[in-house]
Amino acid sequence: MLGVGIRAYRDLSQPEAWAYWKDLYFSPSLTSSVTTIADLDGSGRRVSALVVRGRIGAAAASWFRDRLDEAHLGAGDTVLLSSLGGNLGQALIMGEVIRSRGLATAVGVVDGSGAIAPSHCASACVLVYAGGKTRFGVEGSVLGVHRFVSTAPEPDPVAETQRTTGIVLSYMTRMGVASSVVEAMSATSAIRWLTAKEAAAMNLITDPARTR
Repeated sequence: MLGVGIRAYRDLSQPEAWAYWKDLYFSPSLTSSVTTIADLDGSGRRVSALVVRGRIGAAAASWFRDRLDEAHLGAGDTVLLSSLGGNLGQALIMGEVIRSRGLATAVGVVDGSGAIAPSHCASACVLVYAGGKTRFGVEGSVLGVHRFVSTAPEPDPVAETQRTTGIVLSYMTRMGVASSVVEAMSATSAIRWLTAKEAAAMNLITDPARTR
């Protein structure tokens, strides 16, 4: 038991490990709620929605998978996102989970009347959004992109940036998003807010939301 305790202490003494455990068990960086909304395709049917807000932390993917399981979302249901980004690797996994379950994505929040209000999704959040089988564009909501850089010390930061760009490009291609979105990311270190027309041209938005 003492040996196990020592190993656990050593594991948790690493900053990355502590960040993961804190985000998963003690203070998740994301919050969520479950609701039902009118399907954004305009059909009039009701679908379940998981409304996710906040920063994408070190354990966001595991946290997100648990919330989806609890909400019993199925193919055709929606994940509503409102986030300025966070952990790139976790965002990629979240997007893969969304796609594997056949879920739709949209950027927005649910207001007091139960209607969808516009919001924002930037940086790593855009990767989560890209996982949607259908990616609805809510009027007034915005998607923001910028260059991804490593925060860890690297012997060759240029090579690391190129590797990250390659990973993002491969992911976006598999999700059916045009490579021009990665070009837009690579062009700026500050967030560039895409217009709805630009996001649609990149196939980042696949369908306009029909909320009325």
